[in-house]
Amino acid sequence: MKKLLLLSILFLNFICYSQKQIFESPQLSSTVKEHKVVAILPFIVKITYKKQPKNFSSDANKDQEIKMAKSIQSSMYTFLLRKADKYSVGFQDVEKTNILLKKAGISDKLDEMTKDEVAKALGVDAVVSGAFETEQTKTEAGAIVTAVLFGGFGGKTGSGSLTMMINNGADGELLWRFFKTMDDSIGTSTDDLVESMMRKVSRNFPYLK
Repeated sequence: MKKLLLLSILFLNFICYSQKQIFESPQLSSTVKEHKVVAILPFIVKITYKKQPKNFSSDANKDQEIKMAKSIQSSMYTFLLRKADKYSVGFQDVEKTNILLKKAGISDKLDEMTKDEVAKALGVDAVVSGAFETEQTKTEAGAIVTAVLFGGFGGKTGSGSLTMMINNGADGELLWRFFKTMDDSIGTSTDDLVESMMRKVSRNFPYLK
């Protein structure tokens, strides 16, 4: 029960953004014009604790990171698919992406591959990747008490950062990078995390028509 509550807390975050950084390559505008299909990779997720919970399991924590990585990937695809008419490219179905990564034997070796190697395996023109790091500052019990007292909003449970990147498929070059720091509170899902991030990104997103 405690493990389920802990996993729910890590997924149910209300995101309060505090710092934003955006990098654009000089070749960005000319390169993205050539792109037709873009893949979204599973995000790299790192979950740490300011004070380690009782009965902490590194294996269980790793499983949570993997689940959250896929959840963010899926949420990103859903968001982009929902607004497909606003973008100049198509996005590869994430189920197909993950199957092709598995077939190529690189699904658990993405950090050992160059982005052009990954793009070649997926047959796409570019790849979207990212990282989500969070340090939980409250135990699951403390976070639940906060949720009860504040109705799921306003109680800070941790801090972290979210990074999103676009790399060119032909040569692996970094074309665009978005970085945001944040404070976490209970209240929303990874869909809302992506929604909040993309609202901040929207005007700067390279594939916006």
